Amino acid sequence: MKKTYIKLMGLVILITVLTSCKKWVDYDPHDDFLTGDLDYLKSESDYQNMVISAYTPLQWLNQTVTIGDIASDNSVAGGESASDILVLQQIDDYTLTPVNSTLQDLWQSAYEGVNRANYLTQYKDKNKSGETIDFAGKDVLYGEVYFLRAYYYFNLVKMFGDVPLFADRRLEVSDSRTLQRAPKEDVYKQIELDLANAIAVLPTTQAQKGRVTKYAAQALLGKVYLYENKFSDAATVLESVITSNAFTLVTDFNSIFLAAGENGPESVFEIQYTNGSPYYNWNGTTRGQGNYSVQQNGVRGINGSAEMPYAAGWSTNLPTLELAAAYTAGDQRKDVTILNIEAYKAAHPEYTITYQVAPYKNTGLYNQKYLPRKGETSGQVELNYLNNFRTIRYAEVLLMAAEANNRASTPNDTKAQDYLNQVRHRAFGDDLHKITATGAALKQAIWDERRLELAMEGDRFFDLVRTGQAASKISGFQTGKHEVFPVPQHEIDISGLTQNPGY
Repeated sequence: MKKTYIKLMGLVILITVLTSCKKWVDYDPHDDFLTGDLDYLKSESDYQNMVISAYTPLQWLNQTVTIGDIASDNSVAGGESASDILVLQQIDDYTLTPVNSTLQDLWQSAYEGVNRANYLTQYKDKNKSGETIDFAGKDVLYGEVYFLRAYYYFNLVKMFGDVPLFADRRLEVSDSRTLQRAPKEDVYKQIELDLANAIAVLPTTQAQKGRVTKYAAQALLGKVYLYENKFSDAATVLESVITSNAFTLVTDFNSIFLAAGENGPESVFEIQYTNGSPYYNWNGTTRGQGNYSVQQNGVRGINGSAEMPYAAGWSTNLPTLELAAAYTAGDQRKDVTILNIEAYKAAHPEYTITYQVAPYKNTGLYNQKYLPRKGETSGQVELNYLNNFRTIRYAEVLLMAAEANNRASTPNDTKAQDYLNQVRHRAFGDDLHKITATGAALKQAIWDERRLELAMEGDRFFDLVRTGQAASKISGFQTGKHEVFPVPQHEIDISGLTQNPGY
């Protein structure tokens, strides 16, 4: 898919023209265009290109991953000072307000994705000229569209709760002040419907890496069910992914997060990034072609001999000492997840490493999974790292299935233990660390394992909220308020949306 993204710069401009919903999602008036809706979706190629354009906003949601750990007990904002990337500092300190440019970007990007998907579903059977364009594989393309719309709405509902819901068409400027926030239950119904429709038509494999498969849709649906406390449903759909035998846990945990490990045998769904034709816009939602968040994780000012693999970054999103202490001896995931820079420097005197200690909330630890490395960026280097996000890994499917079976209306703790212990076997390389607990103790063990397995991958805050542990685990968290983030003030000002309680 990466090469396809490179070819679509012109299409991004086209879609900017088409998405007239931006009156209420940071609308940028661009109505005086020369090329209109009637000129598009005239051929199979048009449909193929527009589906790719519906994937593109996935890349812009990278700060969801960063926030998912900074807002939790896994990491701190770090950085150069208390005002460095202030919007993340406020999220870390739980002093956040509705005026937050990062939350605004995430809201805008997700709705951009929704609107691109809606444009395609609006003209699925006939284009705007009333013509029917049929071709082999069109149903598969629309399976991808349904998945993408579900993914965008899932990000919105878990971050903001009740959100505007529309699925029948793309919005026009005149819709701006007619929209209301729909109950999150209705949003979840739409997500379930879209994923069911996707599962019905998607293939189990795709020739092009990064394209959505049936298994990705089933895994995402299983995750959605967990958020809805529909554990029996989750167990059933996740079992389909496991029994397919399409995925395996790789032996070397570290290899997953290397460039060579992208789209590997454990990958159920990855958000693709590239930097083959790098561009940048520091003030834009997209910013660059690559994965902007990688730069945030790097060791500030690190330097050393040519053999030293790491590139410098901004010392943001620093793992906490508490997270490091959560790993027990022999767990190979600790050193893959967390870089202790002083220990690394001592172990590699041949690299003659120097670096600048993060002056704010320094923990001495860095996010190793997505640490910037030499040779993996280009152009405007900070904005063009090529690292994919491993969005759904098979290990998570196993842990979700373990939780679903443990919490199902008719629990199956034997199966839950099996799935949990497969993950632990890979972590320790032996069978000496099996979990034999049942019931509530097993449930907690599964939740704890999610933290260790998925640390610094953006799930921790949302896991703590959905499992009711947030108030006891996160300093500053207020029950009844911080389960969701504030609706961006910009959207309230221009659309009259209501705000979440407490903000």
